[in-house]
Amino acid sequence: MSLKIRIDDSAPPYEQVRAQISEQARSGALPVGYRLPTVRGLAESLGLAVNTVAKAYRALEGDGVIETRGRNGTFVAAAGSAAEREASLAAQAYADRVRRLGLDEGAALEAVRDALRAAYRGSGGQGIR
Repeated sequence: MSLKIRIDDSAPPYEQVRAQISEQARSGALPVGYRLPTVRGLAESLGLAVNTVAKAYRALEGDGVIETRGRNGTFVAAAGSAAEREASLAAQAYADRVRRLGLDEGAALEAVRDALRAAYRGSGGQGIR
């Protein structure tokens, strides 16, 4: 991870940290699951106040870019919006379940199509083909 804070920049330092980490996560330069430095460690390496980095981390967590796992640290979260991440988690749980049930991929996909057709029918959505 490479961050550069420019004192002469009109953006405050916490915003520079937030924007750079966000961009690196979005571009894939920081992959999903990458462990970020501690707030104190990053503040020290950038020559910033601990509260400045903490503010950036809070904003990134609020944006869904990073996630804190208690004492385990802070990590780059799955890309996409919160709804996309939730859908991805639900899809993974479904895939695990149908595999345990012994359904083949075709049957599992057809079950999903049927459920989506029913859910979107009459809701004004585009529907599923």
